[in-house]
Amino acid sequence: MADEINPTQETTPGYATAEEQNPIPPRKALRGAVVVVLILIALAAAGILHRIHAKRLLTEQTNTLAAPTVSVAAPKLGAPIDNFVLPGNVTAYTDSPIYARANGYLLHWYYDIGAKVKKGALLAVIDTPELDRQVAQAQADLATAQANANIAHIQAQRYSGLVKSDAVSQQDTDTFVNQATATASAVKSAKANLDRLRQMQGFERIYAPFDGVVTARAVDTGQLITEGSASELFHLQAVGTLRVYTNVPQIYSQSLKPGMKIPVTFPEHAGKSYEGTLVRTADAIDPTSRTLLVEVDLDNRAGELLPGSLAQVHFKAPPASQAFVVPAAALIFHREGARVAVAVTGSQGTVVHLLPVTISEDDGASVQIVTGISLGDQVIQDPPDSLIDGEKVTVVAPGGLAKRGA
Repeated sequence: MADEINPTQETTPGYATAEEQNPIPPRKALRGAVVVVLILIALAAAGILHRIHAKRLLTEQTNTLAAPTVSVAAPKLGAPIDNFVLPGNVTAYTDSPIYARANGYLLHWYYDIGAKVKKGALLAVIDTPELDRQVAQAQADLATAQANANIAHIQAQRYSGLVKSDAVSQQDTDTFVNQATATASAVKSAKANLDRLRQMQGFERIYAPFDGVVTARAVDTGQLITEGSASELFHLQAVGTLRVYTNVPQIYSQSLKPGMKIPVTFPEHAGKSYEGTLVRTADAIDPTSRTLLVEVDLDNRAGELLPGSLAQVHFKAPPASQAFVVPAAALIFHREGARVAVAVTGSQGTVVHLLPVTISEDDGASVQIVTGISLGDQVIQDPPDSLIDGEKVTVVAPGGLAKRGA
C-alpha cells in the first residue's frame, strides 16, 4: 500500500536521518585529537613537576629538622701554664703468673692472697704418681743399659786380645767393638732420659721466682693440675718498686729527660705527694694519640701504694705554654681519647669537626686544654654522644634564633 509507513523511516518532526547529517572532516578531527593529547600531556607534566618540587622541599625540610641543634661558644684564654697533670697507670715492677710444669693433683698450698713471700719460698706441692713411675722405669732402663754396656765392653776387650794371636777373626772382633760403642751410647741416652724426668719431678714443688706479694690463688687442695699456661696457679707481683706509665703530649716530649724527679699523687692519699723518677721513655711518638709513653718509678718499700691503681703524674711545663678553658661538659670521650666538637661554617653549611685535645687540668666544672683547639674555634656546648665528624648541625645563635646548617 502506498500510504503505509516505512518502519525504518524517522517519524520525529525536526530531525534528519543519519544519511542526511554532514560527516566531520578528517583534518578537523585530527586537530581536535592533537589538542586533547597536548592538554593531557600538559596536565601530566604539571602534576609530575609539582610532585618533584614537593619531594625536594620535603627532603630539605627533613634534613634540616634532622640536623642536631647545638649552641657554641669560643674558648676562654687561660692563665699561662707552669705545670700539667696527666693520669698514670700503676703496675708492679715485676708481674708474673705462676703455672704448673707437671701433671697431677695439688697436694698442698702454703700461701694465700696478700701473703708476702721471699724468692725461693715453697708455694705448693703437686702429687705426680705417673711421673714418679716414669722415673722408676727410667732408672731400671738405665741399669739394663749399663749391664749391656758392661758385658759388651768385656767381650770387646777379650776379642781385641785374641785377634793378635789369630785366635778369632778380625770381623768378629770389629763386631764386638762396635757393639760396645753402641751400648755405651745407649747408657748415655738412658741417663739423659732419667735426668729429664728427674727435672720434671722437681716441678712437683712450686717456688716463688722473686720477692713479692701473692695477689691471686686459683687452686685448692685435691684439684687436678694440668701443665702449661691453660690455668694459673698463683699470681705474684713485686711491689717494692712500682712502675707508673703515662702518655705525655707531643708538645712536651722534648722537655722530658731520664732521671727527672716527678711528683705523683693518689686520690686515696689526699694531700700527700710521692716523688718518682723518670727512668725511661718509648723514644717514639704514638701516631694515633700523638703522645710519648714514659715510665716513672716509685719507691714502695713502705707498702702504702697498690699496683693497678690510678695516679696523677705532675709534670713541669716548658715556658710560654698556654691553655684554653672550656666547660667540662664540652668534652667527648672516645676510644681514641678526649675530643672537642667545633662548628665550622662553609659553602656546604655548618658541619661538625671532632678535634683531639690534650687536657692539662680538670676541676670538674671546666678543663684546661693545651693542644687541639685555638682561641677562635666555635666549641659546641654539651654535644650529644651521637655526634659524628662531618655531620651538619643547626647552630643556636644569640637570642635563641636558630641558624640552619643546611
